[in-house]
Amino acid sequence: MDFGSTLKELRLQAGLTQKQLAVRMNITKSVVSYYELGERCPSPEVLTKIAAIFHVSTDYLLGIEKSPTIDISGLDEEDICVIRLMVERLRLKNKRY
Repeated sequence: MDFGSTLKELRLQAGLTQKQLAVRMNITKSVVSYYELGERCPSPEVLTKIAAIFHVSTDYLLGIEKSPTIDISGLDEEDICVIRLMVERLRLKNKRY
């Protein structure tokens, strides 16, 4: 998937319009549209801002990393442990099917 498609997918999953995303990024709606259509590429600063908004890595946005990551910053060790256990249980469940 290319950057524009990934951006659009993340935006729609977050329930944001192009205008709402543009306001959060301090750019115009047309620039968001250009990104999604592949007519423009974001600067490194804008790419970093997009990654922060959607809690994904820049590598994911650029298609280098194929799966999104989960931002666990701000969680304590106990919360992180619970998340790891949930992930392992889901993996085991999915292997059975």
